[in-house]
Amino acid sequence: MLRNLIFWLSTKKRVTEAIARNGMRRGFARRFVAGETLAEALAPSTELCRAGRRVSLNQLGENVATPEEARQSRDSYVATLEALERAGLDGNISIKLTQLGLDLNRKLCLSLTQEIAARAQALGRTIEIDMEGSAYTEATIEIFEAVHREHGNAGLAIQAYLRRSQSDLERLAPLSPKVRLVKGAYREPAEIAFQKKSEVDASYRRLLDLLLRTRASGCFFTAIGTHDPELVAYACARVKEYGVPRERYEFQMLLGIRRDLQRQLFAEGHPLRVYVPWGTAWCPYFMRRLAERPANLWFVLRSLLAER
Repeated sequence: MLRNLIFWLSTKKRVTEAIARNGMRRGFARRFVAGETLAEALAPSTELCRAGRRVSLNQLGENVATPEEARQSRDSYVATLEALERAGLDGNISIKLTQLGLDLNRKLCLSLTQEIAARAQALGRTIEIDMEGSAYTEATIEIFEAVHREHGNAGLAIQAYLRRSQSDLERLAPLSPKVRLVKGAYREPAEIAFQKKSEVDASYRRLLDLLLRTRASGCFFTAIGTHDPELVAYACARVKEYGVPRERYEFQMLLGIRRDLQRQLFAEGHPLRVYVPWGTAWCPYFMRRLAERPANLWFVLRSLLAER
């Protein structure tokens, strides 16, 4: 119920405007969002890399309205890659295809994504394509396939709550890609996505087994994207059981979430990449983080009350 309430609130303009107006100024959003500028995002990224973590920078924003906005997003993604290179950080970028015009013109979106991947390839870096709502799943996979075949440096997020995801992994296996397995954070109908946490968790385990087991035949690089301690423990056990080498997997966690688990995994010697979001369009992302875990909401409320 609380999750649904937060999703509902995220559709209310007055609520999101108030959060956007106060979130950075009061500081409670900075636990989950690095800042509104690339320079602000590079500061925590540098600290994380110095501490031995990897990073994935993501400029927040979805569903651009014009081709020019899509090209501006392309330019910003390229600038982020070049900033990582200048700073010498162990990082890549995560991109959203609706930020590159997927709603407007699929050919334009593919072209812009190819340009980003080409620049990343020239720098010896990778990109990861985020998965958005289910209306975009098929188009996202098709664009990923084209980009990865051309440049060989793209990864893709797969959402465990979608009923189609196992067949999607089987389809992608011949490409031997990097796959970031996540639970999924969008509201989806029951015919498309599992609704109960127990069902989503069971699907996550099945898909993770598929990703890690097929490592024996060289199919996937697996990015384990979860903050659920039970799933983290399950993943650690399977990595050990299947003998997955360090260069073929990593854990991925979001900036500011379950920092205790992040420290634990790193201390145990597991590769860890931290997803570092930034940008002015941070409020929808922030609301999804609140919806995913009620403890995040209590953190924000405590921050607000403490600063009255």
